[in-house]
Amino acid sequence: MFKTVVVMLAAVTAGTIGDLLLASGMKELGDLSTMNLRGILKVSLQALTTPKLVAGTAMLAVFFFLWLAVLSWEDLSVALPMQALNYILVAFLSQYLLHEVVNPMRWAGTVLVAVGVIMITKSGGA
Repeated sequence: MFKTVVVMLAAVTAGTIGDLLLASGMKELGDLSTMNLRGILKVSLQALTTPKLVAGTAMLAVFFFLWLAVLSWEDLSVALPMQALNYILVAFLSQYLLHEVVNPMRWAGTVLVAVGVIMITKSGGA
């Protein structure tokens, strides 16, 4: 279980950093929902060379390969809930790095997720 926790912490950290970089990079490029097809295509091409999006994609690739490693030895029913740690990190870091408003209801949900992850981890595994 220790190996699973360590690798999942690394994976979730990489995934969280990737998510934050993607969110920040896309905010810089603009709101796709307000664009016509030509604008969306232009932004799509810009995305290929936007450093935050490239770095975010690389971090998500790191997450993916660490996730594959965990799946090679751990039960999915143990490993998958550990990914929920991402929600906790994203809520915390989004507030402080992206200046998002995380209201009390979101924090309550985040606490519930954390309790669930602890329960799954304590239940044992492979």
